[in-house]
Amino acid sequence: MTKSVAREPMRRNSRSNRARILATAREELGRNPDITLEELARAAGVVRRTLFGHFPGRAALLEALAEEAADTLRSAVEAGPAPTEPAERALAQFVFTIWPVGDRYRMLLALARRDLGSERVAEVLAPAREAVAAILSRGQRDGVFHSHLPPAVQSAGLEAMHVALLEAVNTGALEDHGHRIAIATLIAAGVPEKRAGEVVEEVAMAMGTSPQAADADAQADDLS
Repeated sequence: MTKSVAREPMRRNSRSNRARILATAREELGRNPDITLEELARAAGVVRRTLFGHFPGRAALLEALAEEAADTLRSAVEAGPAPTEPAERALAQFVFTIWPVGDRYRMLLALARRDLGSERVAEVLAPAREAVAAILSRGQRDGVFHSHLPPAVQSAGLEAMHVALLEAVNTGALEDHGHRIAIATLIAAGVPEKRAGEVVEEVAMAMGTSPQAADADAQADDLS
């Protein structure tokens, strides 16, 4: 009984160390993709042996980050817009849902081609790519998105745009919580600019992500 009770705090401490290492890696790799594991251990506040006990090498650490990103992305896609949602609103809602995931794991962009490989990156992104292609296909049928490109190709173009925007966030050239990104995405899909702004504002208000909604939440917090 004593040994069993003693092992549980050790397991909790091990899980806590692992989570702290991964959280630190997300932050530090974004600043310096070439950071060493020894430097990462110091930044995470653990000894080198602890880090290597969880991740025996750089490849193992990056694979753990990729798997964490894949799980988070799958959950976000599952929580995304319903198939019955109008395509314009669905695409805007999808951007608001996915953008925080991309922002959290944007450091993987700098490492994807060099360390993870294109096949692994494709596996991670597959659920999002399929979801966007389905929304674009529906929007093309409804006449709200342009149809001169197949949905899968159009989806790839939007993905490339998002990657470029995430890289702009990485360099500090852009700061956005998804609002302007959603408008740009709808415009790129073929929605007129004015209409894109209207749709994004409607969706942002409904999801509580607009500046007005954020101000209202802050005021409510101040009153509570």
